[in-house]
Amino acid sequence: MKLRSNARTDVGKTRDHNEDTFGIGETDASDRYGDLLVVCDGMGGHAAGEVASRVAVDVILEAYYQSEGDNRAQALGQAFEAANSQVFRQGRGTMGTTGVAALFFHNTLHIANVGDSRAYLIRGEAIHQISRDHSFVSDQIAAGILTPEQARVSIHRNIITRALGHQKDVNVDLFEWPLEVGDVVLLCSDGLHGLLTDDELHAIITANTFEDAPALLVDVANGRGGTDNITVVLGRVDALDGDEALVDRSIGSITERITDRIVLPPDAPPAPPAPPARQRSLRPLIGLLASLLALVLAATVFFAAMNSAPIDHAPAATAPAATAPASTAPASTAQPTPALMFPAPTPIPLTPTRIP
Repeated sequence: MKLRSNARTDVGKTRDHNEDTFGIGETDASDRYGDLLVVCDGMGGHAAGEVASRVAVDVILEAYYQSEGDNRAQALGQAFEAANSQVFRQGRGTMGTTGVAALFFHNTLHIANVGDSRAYLIRGEAIHQISRDHSFVSDQIAAGILTPEQARVSIHRNIITRALGHQKDVNVDLFEWPLEVGDVVLLCSDGLHGLLTDDELHAIITANTFEDAPALLVDVANGRGGTDNITVVLGRVDALDGDEALVDRSIGSITERITDRIVLPPDAPPAPPAPPARQRSLRPLIGLLASLLALVLAATVFFAAMNSAPIDHAPAATAPAATAPASTAPASTAQPTPALMFPAPTPIPLTPTRIP
């Protein structure tokens, strides 16, 4: 796969330090491990949240890229469990962090999440939240107690029900999603998705360049108060495994290769010689002259006979021209060619595959 990534983090307008941390895994063994993006939003007194998010990101990346086995989704879940254990030991339950990660591996997107940091998939005109918020208001939405609009302004919107480091063990949600060229994955902390709607996230990302979108998202969130730290990580799929787009070639080079192939094989037999030109003969010419002479004599005799016959100068009777009745059938009207109809785009499924 060919993946492009971009990220931005900002302290916001009301906090004095940034407790968000992001990580972008870089490895030469992407065929074996894929590409991993991570966002963590820490919490705790003093600088504990900043420490928790940094520790979690470092452990997730290190544990994943040192893992063995072919089950990459399982390795990602185990990396989250390792991060939970490390944060719990280091903070003794007094600090914690959310965690969301996107693994791009062999044309498949794997999402892991704990807490309320989110993973979105943007495909064409659609945006879908893949991760599931582990928060008090999310549970109320699922129970039908709150609407998403009410949850956005609820005084309980910052209460999370699951985090890395709060307890000795943690349940990690894992999801799988098939990827397509052009897919954009957004990872973000609640400092972003708490101030922008999903439609606004989609509009800003698709209407701007991939390089500019993260900074613009942060600017909009800050323009609405910047009530929390803001972190944005984007990953865009430029090519899939086995895609010809992985090979950088121009139309000119393709034309050259095609032209080079249109040659005779070295052992091809020589082309047969052209047949010799026929020798011209006088016999057809002599026969043609004799025929013309006979035709001239016959024409002379015919005109002589015609001149000796009387000629009638009376005008010939002219019959009235028959008039066809006017047709009463309506004139044929050409029908316009119907416009080409294209099938509606296939919507993104409502739910991804969830791994137990």
